[in-house]
Amino acid sequence: MSIAKRNPNKDQVAFASAATTGFTRSAGEVTQASLALDACVKAIEAAGIDKSEVNGLIGANNGYIQAALGIPEVNYYVGAGVPFGFSIANAVGAVASGQCDVALAYHSIYRNASNSRSASNDPFRARAFASNPNAQALGDGFGPDTVGGAVGYTAWASRYLHEYNESRDLFGYIAVNDRSNAQRNPAAVMRGEPLTMEDYLNTRMIRWPLSMLDMDVPIDGADAFIITTTERARDMKLKPVLIHACTNGQVAQNEEDQTPSLTHHGQHVTVESLRAKSDIWIDDIDVFFPYDGFTFITVSWIENVGWCGLGEARGFIEDNWDKETNRILIKGRIPVNPHGGALSEGGTQGSGHTREAVHQLQGLAGERQVPGATKALLPMGGFFFNAQGSVLRTE
Repeated sequence: MSIAKRNPNKDQVAFASAATTGFTRSAGEVTQASLALDACVKAIEAAGIDKSEVNGLIGANNGYIQAALGIPEVNYYVGAGVPFGFSIANAVGAVASGQCDVALAYHSIYRNASNSRSASNDPFRARAFASNPNAQALGDGFGPDTVGGAVGYTAWASRYLHEYNESRDLFGYIAVNDRSNAQRNPAAVMRGEPLTMEDYLNTRMIRWPLSMLDMDVPIDGADAFIITTTERARDMKLKPVLIHACTNGQVAQNEEDQTPSLTHHGQHVTVESLRAKSDIWIDDIDVFFPYDGFTFITVSWIENVGWCGLGEARGFIEDNWDKETNRILIKGRIPVNPHGGALSEGGTQGSGHTREAVHQLQGLAGERQVPGATKALLPMGGFFFNAQGSVLRTE
């Protein structure tokens, strides 16, 4: 097996800033591109640079974004990566190799017609969705007789419950944790009423064993980042957040119905590669950002990064459950998705996890701030064709 373990660019590329529009269930009469522009302007201003310094773009519709922002010239431009870890890897490669000097990476999230009833009733959103060549893949067009798309996680979640004699309230801990954390995040969409385990267990089932509260929340909003060399970031307005290591992972059988088992999928490739590339691991970190597009993915990341063994997530979570705040607090100090994650801040496909990690390490997380946070682990994505991970740190 050949897994990449070199890391010649360790700590050489850094986030200089991160910004968000905040998230809502409906931002009104906006486009996906306009949301991206709002976040991009904030990220440029937060870094304290002029737009003319940007010469790399990482995100969707980058020709339009360049023109709308008035960026004179770029040397590097590439489309969006979903989840956002792909964009991090693109930025590291581009900046470290000299393809660009200052990259503006952004991710805009827009409720399409498959996400909610209100979106499907909006003629503008419905038309935009229908004109997308990937519309079938973006929607749930797989039917009841396959485990493609989102259904794949219901299949593997039920497999987990069967193999380890578990019950679905295990997934409820993840949903409750995220909702508790979102209460302190003004950007989060689900920051109203706290969530209890009873609420979780009584929520409408979508496909057993996953209910509405096991799935990320469709939202409107965007995140954006300035990424450059560590040396150049030191001269910008905020404290640099170094990209210590990043990687992606995929096995040969990477489709939902072909993945071999719970013991061999993309997360395992990501973990092996990231551990080899990084001097930092779970004993060193201050904040933990496991992907939570589905609650089951978080359970899997908790086990696969090594907090506990396979099938032992319940014991680990219950041993590290803070009853006073109703959330996971590893070793009494390390929060898990302190922004509320995809389940409660909103389904940002990893950009929200990344933005919160940058803000935590820059000391800009407000009421959520982890005192003295200097290191973060971001195992993002799922099992099949989008597992990815990053380690961020300050100097």
